[in-house]
Amino acid sequence: MKQSSEHILKCFATVFTVAILFMSCGDNYKRVGEEAVKPIFPQGVAQNFTLTYTESIEELSSQDSSKTRVIAVLTSPISEDFDNQSFKFRTFPKGLKVDFYDDKNQKSIITADYGIVYSQTSLIDLRGNVVIESHDGKKLETPQLFFDRKNNWIFTEETFTYTNPEDGTVMDGEGMDFNKDFSFFKAHKTYGLMTIKEEE
Repeated sequence: MKQSSEHILKCFATVFTVAILFMSCGDNYKRVGEEAVKPIFPQGVAQNFTLTYTESIEELSSQDSSKTRVIAVLTSPISEDFDNQSFKFRTFPKGLKVDFYDDKNQKSIITADYGIVYSQTSLIDLRGNVVIESHDGKKLETPQLFFDRKNNWIFTEETFTYTNPEDGTVMDGEGMDFNKDFSFFKAHKTYGLMTIKEEE
């Protein structure tokens, strides 16, 4: 009997020691960098995505689409919808193209390699080979551009090249903001060669 109680006591001590060892082997490693980021997944992925923005010319009393006009058409090979996140957004990982139409139905085009549309702030972030071509031939090229849809205001802090065929000018600079029809713009810093036509 004495031997069996001694054996039980040894087994109990062994189990207790092993349990303490396992409990002390907690994961106290603090993750940083890419390890710390929890992966997020879109709630939906669309291929050959097309989104048409319209506005009504006057208040609609029914579903009459003849009283609306197209203001923009966004197309992209892939769109990822992250509206399942607390800060909602939509990404265009393989690039996008936006056709804008003014009040006279004249089309301007924006293209980029990557885009993010933030639903809650009405801000669009375009990255990689961003090019805006207006209906009258003006062209802006920059690596990143932001478009504030609420205020119809476009801005960048990156380097840019602005070409205006009407004046025959090419301007290089860093940082610019302007309205969407290029009727007002302000360059923060300009450099390089700029040709300006003199009035006769």
